[in-house]
Amino acid sequence: MTAETLTAAPGLRCWIPPGVYRPQTDTALLGRMLCREPITSRTEVLDLGTGSGVLALEAARCGARVTAVDISWRALAAAWCNALLNGQAVRVRHGDLVAAVPGRRFDLVVTNPPYVPTPAGDAAPRGRARAWDAGTDGRLLIDRICAVAPAVLRPGGALLMVHSRLSGVEETLARLRRAGLRAGVVDRVRLPFGRVLRSRLGWLRERGLVTDQTMEELVVIRAEHA
Repeated sequence: MTAETLTAAPGLRCWIPPGVYRPQTDTALLGRMLCREPITSRTEVLDLGTGSGVLALEAARCGARVTAVDISWRALAAAWCNALLNGQAVRVRHGDLVAAVPGRRFDLVVTNPPYVPTPAGDAAPRGRARAWDAGTDGRLLIDRICAVAPAVLRPGGALLMVHSRLSGVEETLARLRRAGLRAGVVDRVRLPFGRVLRSRLGWLRERGLVTDQTMEELVVIRAEHA
């Protein structure tokens, strides 16, 4: 097993096996906001869709008690190995979103869900594409997370979620607010389209999701439980 230092997570050495999402700009953006939360040794953090576990490790480095969830066994193996590699304590749980932690509530939930619109429609993505493909509108998991967030947050707890403006930031804010959370955009960044979006540029234009631009805006949404 070989590990590398990730530019998206300075100071962490991680093993990223084939088929597990490699931390990128969205990871770094969310990690930056995570580190601004008032985390103590009593803070319970849930990382939904942990992938390689980088965000879970960031929370653990801040002193939190962390549970990392993923539906991919390979991702959980990577998260577990990376926790050992970096000397951090992280609980890993296999399952579909919060079904992996039934009845539990957390002070902070962080998630970098799949959010890339896909021409394949709403069929369940397969293989490596599970890390980014998210249905025709890019909201295959985002809407589910919005629906379950209030039930998994403690009073005063917060959800941090990153996704592309291509997948409907205003819709996410509206859903979270209807669920009773105070929600807003707390950070954003613009960057050139990556490989996946470039490969879908014609389809994205046909859908009216982009015109001539080849720049994507990523945002971090923070939603707080009253």
